[in-house]
Amino acid sequence: MPAPLIRRIVLCLALATPAIVFRLTGFAPNPVLDLVVFGTAVVAASFMLAWAAEAAQKDISGALAIAILALIAVLPEYAVDLYYAFRSGSDPAYEQFAAANMTGSNRLLLGFGWPLVVLVSLAVARRALRGRASGALPGEKARILHLPQTSRLDIGVLAIVSVLAFAIPAMGHIAIWFGVLLIAVFAAYLWRAGRVADDGEPEEFVGQAANIANLPTLARRWTFTGMFVVSAAIILSSAEPFANALVDSGRSLGVDSFFLVQWLAPLASEAPEFIVAVLFALRGQGAAAIGTLIASKINQWTLLVGSLPLAHFVGGGGAALPLDGRQLEEFVLTASQTLLGVAIIISLRFSRSAALALVALFALQFAVTGETGRYVLSAVHVAAAIALLVVRRRDIVPTITAPFRREPTSRSLPGTPAPSVSSESAPTQEPAPTRR
Repeated sequence: MPAPLIRRIVLCLALATPAIVFRLTGFAPNPVLDLVVFGTAVVAASFMLAWAAEAAQKDISGALAIAILALIAVLPEYAVDLYYAFRSGSDPAYEQFAAANMTGSNRLLLGFGWPLVVLVSLAVARRALRGRASGALPGEKARILHLPQTSRLDIGVLAIVSVLAFAIPAMGHIAIWFGVLLIAVFAAYLWRAGRVADDGEPEEFVGQAANIANLPTLARRWTFTGMFVVSAAIILSSAEPFANALVDSGRSLGVDSFFLVQWLAPLASEAPEFIVAVLFALRGQGAAAIGTLIASKINQWTLLVGSLPLAHFVGGGGAALPLDGRQLEEFVLTASQTLLGVAIIISLRFSRSAALALVALFALQFAVTGETGRYVLSAVHVAAAIALLVVRRRDIVPTITAPFRREPTSRSLPGTPAPSVSSESAPTQEPAPTRR
């Protein structure tokens, strides 16, 4: 096993060890200390999980792998969110937190993650073009990231789901039947992606995933399997104390517990995914980086949201997960932001100006805290989305019908980067897809 990989694994296990000790001994001296200890363990385990899931693609293929890897990629977030939903079944005080982590993570992905990888990708393309052109000003290729035609499947599914999402605030709760519908959409997405042809191109890996993938076959399989088991055990054992520590820390520090649940937990669970996406962007594979985050949003809006009422019911609650006024406005804001994201990428072009606009709108929500202001901001998202969709109306039908078409195209696994097209050389029309 390569020495860099051993050092990273040992470091992650060392960071997670205090949480294991706290969990086994029941030691819980202070909510803030618990938050730091268990939050660190979740982040460390999430990195191991991300490396293992990435490297496993060298040995696993097909629809079953799609389902397994999609679930693995979002395990940290699921563990926390489903715990809140389960706990809310017996303790109504936890109902307000059930969807907080999901809405925060979802908006963080689109409002910060998408722009980050686009800006990094375009900066890499700009530097490359300047080097080739002896200081000449870069053109469109360094201002706009082009996505491959194969991205239409994911964008089409996300477009459908973004419209369905508005039904949640309209109903005022998440009913089990609606949750089952969302899970069915996710299953159909997996089935559809699993039936798309693979072009047989070799995988490309980065960072520690590359170190694992380059191991001999038997050693590689034992390594990523062991990392799956250990990291999943750490995450699942840390989820409950971490979730409780978030709430208790807010109370002890005088900070809004809802705010901590909504933003601090997603920062812990999404950090590895963001880093992997940025690594691809730095390698000039901006489309692969965006593909990772698009697939994550689909997983969150379908499987995660659909599972919340089921967890609530299993925990002793009713047939629907109730949502209070604050959660309703959070769902409206999250759904409207998703719709805007779809409108931006529906033409398979992601410009620098669009990335900066998303960042600005994402930052604005922290200044606009009142209910009226949140709904006004949501209206701005929707109005901007409608304006973009009118301008790009020719792309609507091809995108919406993409999930229902059966033409053979190369696909990557949902929850992993889509086929990559370098932003420095991507053409504006159907690029030749390559499988990552």
